[in-house]
This record gives sequence, structure tokens and C-alpha cells, in this order.
Amino acid sequence: MTENTGVKLGAAFGSRGRTTIADVVVEKIAGMAARDVRGVYALGSGFARSMGSMRERMPGAGSGKSATRGISVEVGELQAAIDLEIVVDYGVSITDVAAAVRENVISAVERMAGREVVEVNITVSDVKLPDDEEDEGEGRQRIQ
Repeated sequence: MTENTGVKLGAAFGSRGRTTIADVVVEKIAGMAARDVRGVYALGSGFARSMGSMRERMPGAGSGKSATRGISVEVGELQAAIDLEIVVDYGVSITDVAAAVRENVISAVERMAGREVVEVNITVSDVKLPDDEEDEGEGRQRIQ
């Protein structure tokens, strides 16, 4: 007697068509999941963020912030690997924030894209200091 494990049934469903998920879809899912974690100030390096803000001010250069800034992924038919670059708020535990980001990203990608996440590599590229905004604002005042 053979045991029906459902593998053949799943294969039959798979033979009716194929679903392809673009890398940018997984990048957006990962980006939203990472931004939802308390202590994450932004995604991407300081340079990437400043270039993005310049791009946003140019007419016709696209609308809004890039949802995939600081994120790169490799997506296969069954698995995904994700690299994130984040900026954290000053005073938070970087290891706790990284663990929460990793958990949130894995959960979101596996639930929404149906891909097993084999790794989430996180690079903390900067810390947002409390007085950074004030300094940026002063710099804008002098330049005007």
C-alpha cells in the first residue's frame, strides 16, 4: 500500500501553470517589513538616501521614495536570500533591532511570496542621532 503524501497532488497543480515572482516584489515586501520594526530609522546608506532625496525633487524623475532602497534579493523558484542595509535610531539595541528585522522580513516574505527565506543579511550603515535633523535644518537655512 502506498501512502499519499500530497506531493503528487501538488505536482498536478503545478503542471497547470507557473507563478513567477519578480525580485522587485520580494524587495518591496522585505522593505515594508523592515520599516515596520521599531528602531529602524531608514533603509539604505546615507549616500543612497541623499541621492534618492535629490532624485525625488527633480521633476519627472519618479514619484515618492524608493521602496527598494538598501535592499537586494536573489529569488529562485523555491527560496530567497535577502540583503538589507539599515540605519538605526540612536539608543536602541542594534542586535535586537537586527533580530526583529530578520524575523519580520522572513515572516512577511514566506507568507506573501511563498518562498523559503534561506538568509537575511543585515548591514547597519549608520545611526540616526537625535540632533541630526536640527543640523540638517540649519545647513538648509545657511544655503538658502
